Amino acid sequence: MISKIIDVKQGDLYLVNFNPSVGHEYQGKRPAIIIQANVQIRKSNLITVMPLTSNFENCLNNDIVVKKDSMNRLISDSVIKVHSVISFDYKRLINKIGVVDEVILNQIKNYLRKHFGV
Repeated sequence: MISKIIDVKQGDLYLVNFNPSVGHEYQGKRPAIIIQANVQIRKSNLITVMPLTSNFENCLNNDIVVKKDSMNRLISDSVIKVHSVISFDYKRLINKIGVVDEVILNQIKNYLRKHFGV
């Protein structure tokens, strides 16, 4: 059986440990959104995420703004850095923060079609 957190679902926000990082990779402990499909989560030893930041200064065209609310439980309004798709071991997930709504999840899915050209 795959060793991981069983409750992880697409659209969940987790506090994630991005360290150690290299070069331009995101660093430290920060929120990230699970973007992997639920059926794939059950099959894989890795989890795929996009990091979030509260720094709006380097927002790119496709980045997605997430306003803090009671559902996502973010500390502040944040930006999903959609260009930074990363997969790593479940051990990097620290704890669940909250979940995004379907509107945000659909924006991510639309971006991923562009990102991967599918």
